[in-house]
Amino acid sequence: MSFIEFIFLVIIAGICGSIGQAISGFSRGGCFLSIVIGFIGAVIGMAVADFLNLPEFFEFRAGDVTFPVIWSIIGSALFVALVGLLTRRR
Repeated sequence: MSFIEFIFLVIIAGICGSIGQAISGFSRGGCFLSIVIGFIGAVIGMAVADFLNLPEFFEFRAGDVTFPVIWSIIGSALFVALVGLLTRRR
């Protein structure tokens, strides 16, 4: 994986994480946290998809690495909603 491919994956993960935050209605942090949430959402989303035997709908390919865009958005929305439920409001 080249540096440019890695940058593309980070950008796609950031977009997916920010969309997941917008769907769940709970946003905390900035760009770096959106990237982390996008990668965590990809892991959670693919685990849910594998558990339910669902296909990958739309994936982004950078070199030999594929990134599940739809499952990342769904997983990040689930993750952020869970974090929002577990943290109390100020």
